[in-house]
Amino acid sequence: MARLEALSKDTLDIAGLPDDLGLMADLDRAQQRVRMTVNTRRYGKAVTVVDGLDPKTVDLDELASTLKRTLAVGGTVTDDRIELQGRHGDRLREALAAEGFDVEA
Repeated sequence: MARLEALSKDTLDIAGLPDDLGLMADLDRAQQRVRMTVNTRRYGKAVTVVDGLDPKTVDLDELASTLKRTLAVGGTVTDDRIELQGRHGDRLREALAAEGFDVEA
């Protein structure tokens, strides 16, 4: 009986699978509607902005670091959104999809 209680504490309520699989994190990411926009800054420089991310469920600094490394660009996290230098339409959409996010243009 105690073994059954110990198992139930370490499993998900939804599927009965172990917490270590990270299924809740995947579900949280899939349910977020991420938006991409391109803004123009001083001197006509393009900046791609990714917003719609929930900072409670996603480590924005870690995600920004992954995106910057994948796209080989500079960028920053400000006001719960990720700003990347340049225009990165399809490549950014693919990188976010690989991280488990649903992206709207």
